[in-house]
Amino acid sequence: MSHTKNLNPSRRSALAVLALTASAWSLTSRAQTGAAAELRIGFQKGSINLALLKSLGLLEQRLTNTRVSWVEFPAGPQLLEALAVGGVDFGGVGDSPPVFAQAAGKDLLYVGAEPAKPDSSAILVKPDAPLKTLADLKGKRIAAQKGSSAHFLLVQAVKKAGLQWGDVAPIYLPPADARAAFERGAVDAWAIWDPYYAAAEVAGGVRVLASSRGLTNNNTFYLSSRALSQREPVLRLLFAALSDADAYVQSHRQEAAQRFAEFAGLSLATVQRVLERRQPSPVGPLTPQLVAEQQQVADAFAQLQLIPKPIRVADIVWQPQAAVATR
Repeated sequence: MSHTKNLNPSRRSALAVLALTASAWSLTSRAQTGAAAELRIGFQKGSINLALLKSLGLLEQRLTNTRVSWVEFPAGPQLLEALAVGGVDFGGVGDSPPVFAQAAGKDLLYVGAEPAKPDSSAILVKPDAPLKTLADLKGKRIAAQKGSSAHFLLVQAVKKAGLQWGDVAPIYLPPADARAAFERGAVDAWAIWDPYYAAAEVAGGVRVLASSRGLTNNNTFYLSSRALSQREPVLRLLFAALSDADAYVQSHRQEAAQRFAEFAGLSLATVQRVLERRQPSPVGPLTPQLVAEQQQVADAFAQLQLIPKPIRVADIVWQPQAAVATR
């Protein structure tokens, strides 16, 4: 049974028009190469829009002449490394991974974004830990994925506390390893994002020292290979389909939660906690405001010499042809 009947008529109509254009690209590509086109999408456990897009089969229904494949990654840095070397064509990450990738000279482009999620990450400590304020992080070991949104959260927390970066001891670990280190007491705190944050809360044994609200907007970005960026109809189809996946989350909350829980291997309680913090998240090209916010992220890392050189975010932001034509 097609899940598109759950989408509103205007969205179905828009997708139908986009699908015709995308299918035309796919047929042209197949004629030129002698093989079906391929679209490889990278996602993370917390990528709700991408997860629902896959689960509902929205892309496969429309890109009928394109082979769509899905690759899961533990965090954004690993996903963008694969994107840079041609392992995937498109993926969603937090604010920091693109900064580290651009500073390292990786060839990729920002093509889309979701609205901010300012409550979706936190710095966690044990319930009985003596840490009560951000200033108490001085001299402490804090687990975080290097180059992730949690890394930037930690940078902002240290700054707000009036500390220097050298006052804390970041321990760089991917989420699963970070949780294990936190639980066995090998680190004093853990900077992490949803759904790992929600899973830890639901499991118990944690206390929120500080959430990301007021420290970072937790913007989500979609990046693509340079080759895919030349296929604007396909990108716009992706944005429309991702936005429809988000609309499905908003209008079919319980079903979406159950579907995502099964897809990601998470408890329903964990997913419900994630959704409580999640605002509507349609996808579209980057706005000037988002580019400016991302530049602030890049500048913060550059000032601390956590990236090898300063960067200009706007240099790798995709410009839709429609926008270019109106300049």
